[in-house]
Amino acid sequence: MPDFPAATPTPAPAATPTPAATQIPAATQRSRVRVPLRFHDGYAVDAELVTFHGLADGQEHVAVVLGDPAAPGTTPLVRLHSECLTGDVFGSARCDCGPQLREAVERIADRGGILLYLRQEGRGIGLYNKLDAYALQDQGLDTYAANTALGLPEDARDYTAAAQMLQALGVTTLDLLSNNPDKAEQLRDLGIDVRDRTPTGVFTTAHNVRYLRAKVLQTHHTLPLGELTGLHAG
Repeated sequence: MPDFPAATPTPAPAATPTPAATQIPAATQRSRVRVPLRFHDGYAVDAELVTFHGLADGQEHVAVVLGDPAAPGTTPLVRLHSECLTGDVFGSARCDCGPQLREAVERIADRGGILLYLRQEGRGIGLYNKLDAYALQDQGLDTYAANTALGLPEDARDYTAAAQMLQALGVTTLDLLSNNPDKAEQLRDLGIDVRDRTPTGVFTTAHNVRYLRAKVLQTHHTLPLGELTGLHAG
């Protein structure tokens, strides 16, 4: 197993009175199929891919079940991973999506849990718009300002379908593998008990450091800002 960058677990905030969870329509499982996963570094694991009927946004999201999420005495580890063609498939160094996906599969398989692969390219704005935003970033805008300059939301993602998928799989309590506090907040609002939020590793390159810094400063991602401050895009 490769040495992933160390991550410090982030305990859930102390319980405080919260409004009743948003009621969402139920989704149902459509199909399940075993798929052997093989990664470029030689890591291999068998997974079960699950598709669904009735997802709120009508997208073809997929649940990747790894290990035994229902093992007695354990809480499943779950990651909501938004699709990134450039990072997940082509290995783009402009983001950290590909390394996060690779890390998440192994960590979840070791623990037992689910990776939700969500069709939310470019934080929900789509592939072409994301590439247009890249062009603006090359002119000096950060990832959020570039979206705004295009007349698009900084982050258009809604996780209602993710909550539906989890409920259809019988998962209502979980530990979330994520640096993004908004994912945990949305899931809680949708009736999912997020026990802990565990950060991913930190995957920096000369090409993504401005992107990672923007995520810390603009949307409070759990990343070590001090380590990122001394790096510069090349």
